[in-house]
Amino acid sequence: MNNKCSKYEGLFIFSDDETLKKHLLECEECRKEQEKMDRVSELIGEVKFHYRSKVKSKSILKAACVLMLLLFSTASIGVMENYEDLADTIQYGDTLSAEDLGFPVDSYGLIVVGE
Repeated sequence: MNNKCSKYEGLFIFSDDETLKKHLLECEECRKEQEKMDRVSELIGEVKFHYRSKVKSKSILKAACVLMLLLFSTASIGVMENYEDLADTIQYGDTLSAEDLGFPVDSYGLIVVGE
């Protein structure tokens, strides 16, 4: 019967580093598991830079979009406050006719093309 050591996961998660290192010196199977974990950690370390650079570029893009939205909304509110006649003519629920826009109209309210 082959007795396999099943302590690695428990020691890795729940114990301190010294206890794990002592066990790794005694157990060959757990040493192999630790080598696998070390290789995975190296691979993650290689890829970490590329992942973080993509995350940074996305966050910079989001920040730029928010700043543009704030700039646009501030500018449009400023225009509406400075031009009172524009704010008075365009109100919620009102519809603009051709006469309001300054086009020549006849008695029916249709735009006069030529006289």
